[in-house]
Amino acid sequence: MKLSHKLCRSIAVLGFSLALPLSASADINVGVILSLTGPGASLGLPEQNAVKLWPASIAGEKLNVTMLNDSTDVSNASKAASKLVAENNVDIIIGSSLTPPSLTITEVAAQAKTPVISLGGGSAIVEPQEGHRKWAFKVSAPEKYAVKLILEHMQKNKIATVGLISITTAYGEGYVKAFEQMAPSYNIKTTGVERYNQTDQSVIAQVTKLALPKPDAVFIISAGTPGALPQIELKKRGYKGLIYQTQGVANNDFLRVGGKDVEGAYIALSPLMVASQLDESNPIRKPAMAFNKRFEEHNGAGSASIFAASAWDAMLILEHAVPQALKTAKPGTVEFRTALRDAIENSRDVVTSTAVYNFSDKDHNGVDQRSQVIARIENGKWVYVK
Repeated sequence: MKLSHKLCRSIAVLGFSLALPLSASADINVGVILSLTGPGASLGLPEQNAVKLWPASIAGEKLNVTMLNDSTDVSNASKAASKLVAENNVDIIIGSSLTPPSLTITEVAAQAKTPVISLGGGSAIVEPQEGHRKWAFKVSAPEKYAVKLILEHMQKNKIATVGLISITTAYGEGYVKAFEQMAPSYNIKTTGVERYNQTDQSVIAQVTKLALPKPDAVFIISAGTPGALPQIELKKRGYKGLIYQTQGVANNDFLRVGGKDVEGAYIALSPLMVASQLDESNPIRKPAMAFNKRFEEHNGAGSASIFAASAWDAMLILEHAVPQALKTAKPGTVEFRTALRDAIENSRDVVTSTAVYNFSDKDHNGVDQRSQVIARIENGKWVYVK
């Protein structure tokens, strides 16, 4: 098949096509938008590798996947979403890797009545459940479950004061807001909040100001390798308090960039990262271990991550909902897209490699406290803290 000049130009700008969608009426067309370059690449690349493991069909219908790169750029994400709904007539969009591009993708997709399953972490993607967000779902756990575990751990370790440093995105702001709202209930005081951009090469000024009141702990809220920057700077300054991170940094690139400077940090993350250490009774243990084995067989030992798993879990959610949607309409129609949105919203007890999902018309994330555990970085590995 030869590509038109217009399509070639579009792919060159926005990304690449994993499989060009065909015109067969029953085929399910899935658009995938990931951050394959830029600051979000350490999330997008493992997600891309997980997409490559998706099945060729769902519920007996061929799965056509078109993948585009937003380059961790909101404008590119908007263009990619517009292309997928206007030119590729996708039935659903999976992505993006981060919160900011996911927000703009959802706005574009909703205009075409196309559901979105975001891989981004911010609750702003699905909250409040009104307007364009009625077409949006997300797989990553909301901030409140991670913050609850972190605050409980801080309280147990007699932490009274905490300094926060966050990336300037909706993901960062969501965590800052959750922490500031919940911390007083644990008698924990926030001594200050500093912010930095994901593309910043230095956080010296922010860390200097953050460390001045000598907080008992520092909570770093970031995503990808930029999350290592504040911790490296804190170590340079001899900071001895406890350091906490979010699962936005839970990948091998973060460990590689941070090296010995991130040792000892505590992190609230998906059970997937410590699957083999979980109790046998944990419902996530078995599917998490199965995914890790499958992914690492194709991508090498130690390559599995939350981000790869989020792309796999999006497919599992889709696989659960498609049979129900097919009872209403054929793919490629607004009726099918609407039915698919409704089927996802009504999905219950969907056990995946990272969580157990129970969606509803009021909750388009659908996870509970089982979606997060506390781990500690020891010798370059994630160690489950029971």
